[in-house]
Amino acid sequence: MSFHEEPAPVDKGFFTTGVKILVVLMVTGVSFGLYRMGFSLASTTNLNDQYPWGMWIGVDVASGVALAAGGFTTAFLAHIFHREHYHAILRPALLTAMLGYTFVGIGLMFDLGRWYNIWHPSLPMMWQGNSVLFEVGMCVMVYLTVLYIEFIPVATERFIGRVNLPGILSVLNNPIDEFLRLLDNTFGKIMFLFVIAGVVLSCLHQSSLGTLMVIAPYKVHPLYWSLLSPLFFLSSAIAVGYPMVIFESMIASKSFGRKPEMHILTPLAKFTPILLGIYIVLKIGDMIYRGTYVYLFEGSIQSWMFWIEFGLLTVVPFLMLLSSQVRSSAGWLFAAATMYIFGVLLNRCAVFFIAYKPPFAEKVYFPAIGELALTIGLIATLILIYRVFVTIFPILPAPAKEAVQE
Repeated sequence: MSFHEEPAPVDKGFFTTGVKILVVLMVTGVSFGLYRMGFSLASTTNLNDQYPWGMWIGVDVASGVALAAGGFTTAFLAHIFHREHYHAILRPALLTAMLGYTFVGIGLMFDLGRWYNIWHPSLPMMWQGNSVLFEVGMCVMVYLTVLYIEFIPVATERFIGRVNLPGILSVLNNPIDEFLRLLDNTFGKIMFLFVIAGVVLSCLHQSSLGTLMVIAPYKVHPLYWSLLSPLFFLSSAIAVGYPMVIFESMIASKSFGRKPEMHILTPLAKFTPILLGIYIVLKIGDMIYRGTYVYLFEGSIQSWMFWIEFGLLTVVPFLMLLSSQVRSSAGWLFAAATMYIFGVLLNRCAVFFIAYKPPFAEKVYFPAIGELALTIGLIATLILIYRVFVTIFPILPAPAKEAVQE
């Protein structure tokens, strides 16, 4: 049999060929981002008055928020339902959510016309309680703060008893160590409050993102516009939480030369068909009630997108995950999780710019090279920082070892 040790920093070479490729993508994307900041949205994007929201909102913000849902869904399962079996994947999910929301803020900054005003919602005199975007912005800021607070025990565990500043700074070793122990002891007692706050905040802004296009019933294709959009966004984000954890765990295992944690991922996958089934029933029920099923065979780009993101990349993985054989197979489980992740990604893109049809538009929106490069660069940067964190902090479980048979 085998057992898994406590989380530990990854002891593996950092600058691999893959990392070097990520660095190139990061530098390229950041270059486009800096150029956009120095000049304008028009200089880097294909956005205009007809299409004010494009790839950066659909992918970097809306999809980024949804795919970071693994943090609060895993915390809900492990802390609130006390499923101790899933604690091994809690820290990786927390890190993914923390970095994901951080880069949501960075991506949003690039998309703002006056990016240097991104800090304005933090000032009470600039609050606008009637704005859905204000609610989203405030929830994201507060939830991101909660995520960093939840990460404090990981940092204190790494450095308690290991503070060793050189030279004249050595006089600070004991005070810093005592401060770390105080933080660890304090937050260990009240962390449940932040876990609950994180779950509540996530539900609020996940649903509010779906409210943004409700005000445009005549500009969004009927297959994608609905008064239930907030519920669709929330239920689909909750459903993608565990597939994202599965995806991230398997990618990390492959990258660091480890076996996937199938004894954890297989039981975790059992929850996905339930959550995904709720989303599917809501979506189909709304479509039948409003009669929008008549648009399924109209042959438009929007109808084809619906068949791909909902039919192929949502319903199919749902059916796959109903099978115990699929959940027990690393390859098939990874395939099903990846399919639904891309389904959510395409759904968000569809809602915000593919299904969006402004009247009198001069041309159809398609992302510019700068938009593609920056998005890829941000993803590459996120992966690099994730690798840095797991190298420094005890996040991933230590490699499995063979235990002595009794």
